[in-house]
Amino acid sequence: MSTYRDFTLTHRGSARGTVLRTIGTRERRSHLTAPRVPTVGIDIGGTKVMAGVVDADGIILEKIRAETPDKSKSPKVVEDTIVELVLDLSDRHDVHAVGIGAAGWVDADRSRVLFAPHLAWRDEPLRDALQSRLVVPVMVDNDANTAAWAEWRFGAGRGEDHLVMITLGTGIGGAILEGGQVKRGRFGVAGEFGHMQVVPGGHRCPCGNRGCWEQYSSGNALVREARELAAADSPVAHDIIARVGGNVSEITGPLITELAREGDAMCVELLEDIGQWLGVGIANLAAALDPSCFVIGGGVSAADDLLIGPARDAFRRHLTGRGYRPEARIAKAQLGPEAGMVGAADLARLVARRFRRATRRRVERYERYAQWGLIDSPATADRKAADTKAAEAKAADPATADPTTADLTDGDTQ
Repeated sequence: MSTYRDFTLTHRGSARGTVLRTIGTRERRSHLTAPRVPTVGIDIGGTKVMAGVVDADGIILEKIRAETPDKSKSPKVVEDTIVELVLDLSDRHDVHAVGIGAAGWVDADRSRVLFAPHLAWRDEPLRDALQSRLVVPVMVDNDANTAAWAEWRFGAGRGEDHLVMITLGTGIGGAILEGGQVKRGRFGVAGEFGHMQVVPGGHRCPCGNRGCWEQYSSGNALVREARELAAADSPVAHDIIARVGGNVSEITGPLITELAREGDAMCVELLEDIGQWLGVGIANLAAALDPSCFVIGGGVSAADDLLIGPARDAFRRHLTGRGYRPEARIAKAQLGPEAGMVGAADLARLVARRFRRATRRRVERYERYAQWGLIDSPATADRKAADTKAAEAKAADPATADPTTADLTDGDTQ
């Protein structure tokens, strides 16, 4: 496997060098439209790694996925999975950059994953590790940031100058966009809204604190409440108990949403509770950030108005200065589970643009130096390299060596 990869990377690297040299002469475009080249987006979660080739309009040209290796394995195992997916896609597409959306804290330079709760990444230099193996430039960001960028560019947040995204999954993630830029904070970890404490002394959170927002409005909170009612054999839980055959551990968020759509009273009420807590948190964020739009994404948002309707009602009730200030729009995300992947690819396109600019400048500087005679031109350098290689091969083979050299090698040297 290593032989094939080394061969592939060597040839892809030289091919891409030619492409970069050609594209470098094109007219500069705005950062939102150029370069219009395909890039790969990677969305890394606790259970799956999704990779896709995305064009400049946010359209997914091809998508593949793999299971996330067990978190007890070394970080390199996950990196190997990412590399395999990218190389697979590169066999069929001309990939110019790779963007990574990681479920974890990413530093302000977008190079290291400081901490990933579902993976064995602790201050992991992910960008450099992948870039050295993939040849093309690599961008790393938090998955909520990449999802928010995708919704702002192509989805529910188009046209908004001040946008906040809330991702409801196992926990709560978030991101802030203002004036076309993701606000990452001084240390790169802004947007961890799920760990705002809303109930002092409340439910214990895996982060170590109590009463975090995600303990009351997330997929985990929804499932926890349903399982507690089922374990207590509550009369309101009989339908869901029957659906899982009495196996409480099989109660999941999608099952609760499905039963709520069918009219199950307990499931409808649980989603209303989650939605109300969502609205309270959004009202707090509105007081602090005053955005024009909140986009709600993540797996739990699939409940649609069963969740977002109660959230809007609670938001209006708890909004500071209600009745005397404009209200932010609350919208469901449009791009679904692919948002993080699409956003990562689009952000990587901007990195590819900067990379190509730098490459173009290096090429132009090199060519100027060659014209001034300070260094050899590419053709001269290639010819000298070929001559050197031929001389080395000749010296290494006694059968084709100079007679004088052969005499010195095989005969007496008195």
